[in-house]
This record gives sequence, C-alpha cells and structure tokens, in this order.
Amino acid sequence: MSRLLPTRTDETPERSGDPAVLYVDDERAEQLFGALSAETTRDVFCVLNDAPCTASEVAERLGLSLQNAGYHLDKLREAELIEVVDVCYSEKGREMDVYAVAADPTVLVLGTEENRPRVRQAIERLVAGVGAPAALIAVWKSASDTVRELFGQ
Repeated sequence: MSRLLPTRTDETPERSGDPAVLYVDDERAEQLFGALSAETTRDVFCVLNDAPCTASEVAERLGLSLQNAGYHLDKLREAELIEVVDVCYSEKGREMDVYAVAADPTVLVLGTEENRPRVRQAIERLVAGVGAPAALIAVWKSASDTVRELFGQ
C-alpha cells in the first residue's frame, strides 16, 4: 500500500552564487559566533551541510535527544545559517520540518568594516593571479583553517 503523505523529502537545496560578506564588527557576525560557539551546534550544521534532515534524523545521527537537537537547530535558524526547506510526515502522520543549510553562503572576514577596501583589493589580486575557481578554493581553505583555529577543530 502506498503512503498518502511523504515520509521523506526530495528537496536538495542549491546554494546561490552571492555570498553575504560579514566583518567581525557586524551585528550578524556576533550572531554567527554565538551560534557556532558550541561544538554540538557546529556538528548539527555539518550534518545539514551534507544533506537536508529532520530534527529526528539529526538527533539520531549525532546521538542527541530530540529536544537537544531542536535546541541547536533553533540556534542555527536564529543565526540564519539554516532554514526549513520542506515538510515531510512521520510514520504516525505528524508534520516534520526538513532543515538544510541556508541558500546564501556566508563569508566572514576577520577584520572590521574599515578593512573592506583592502579585502576587496586582495581578493581582486588573487582572482586576477590564479583565476576565479582557484581563488574560491583558496578563500574556502583559508576560512576553514581560521574556523579550526578559532574553535579548536
């Protein structure tokens, strides 16, 4: 017998090409630091970065209680790092939100708004020297290394 309600999402969100650029003195950057300060919240983000999931799937994958998973999902939603992309239904017919990373990527610059012209020049020189795809890889690698240093991962 086929199900009337979907119990799994077919949603596969794609990230847009326009990242939000935040500086350390930006109010939204403070939200990001607050949300990502807990290791469990970062783990939840990583799970959702791999594939969209419901709260119960996140809880199961990370060995968390549903309540704890919900808490960390709320923190990530408040910081606009994840969003609800679909709804599916449990075996008992209850609606469940499906979460995924936000469609717009975010770049955090470890400098202040005053550094904007210098950061822009540095990125333009990098792109001119190695090409856009290589520049994106270099920026991603640098950002990943910085996050690891900041949060000890």
